[in-house]
Amino acid sequence: MLDDEIGLLLKAVQFASIKHRNQQRKSCEAIPYINHPIEVAVTLWEVGKVCEITTLVAALLHDTLEDTDATTNEILEQFGEEILYLVQEVTDDKNLSKQQRKLNQVESAPHKSTAAKQIKLADKICNINDIATSPPCNWSIERRQEYLDWTLKVVAGLRKTNLALEKHYDVTLSKAQTVLHSIRS
Repeated sequence: MLDDEIGLLLKAVQFASIKHRNQQRKSCEAIPYINHPIEVAVTLWEVGKVCEITTLVAALLHDTLEDTDATTNEILEQFGEEILYLVQEVTDDKNLSKQQRKLNQVESAPHKSTAAKQIKLADKICNINDIATSPPCNWSIERRQEYLDWTLKVVAGLRKTNLALEKHYDVTLSKAQTVLHSIRS
């Protein structure tokens, strides 16, 4: 069983790496995009003590449907129905406007499965850390602050899911707020 789980995890790393191979984060450092889903999975494992293989695999794949040419059929065939469902649960509908997608994240957060809530928490932790330490080049302080404020609304609907992740989010948000405050001063 353990060999199968390790194999599935490695397969997800490989799949996500191939799908994100030509992408970079929005930071000025042009960090390879694959670092982000790996960081989300590591945060789940190390901070949240999440050891459910389906959650960790879905974390590695969480942006593939939204940001790459990956298809639901590919994920279904390679990773199964449960992982596909989780990936879909954390995927924004790119047919909607950015404003509507952000609103949907706030409104849908309380209704997600526990696994999806944990992935979203880890994703927000990683994103706000990036906002503080490696922000997108063209983001003003105000835009960075708006993002942090928006995550508060999303995370409000994710609480009572994983106390360790929630505490880590709070600490990471506080540090990010401090960084932004020091830049303003």
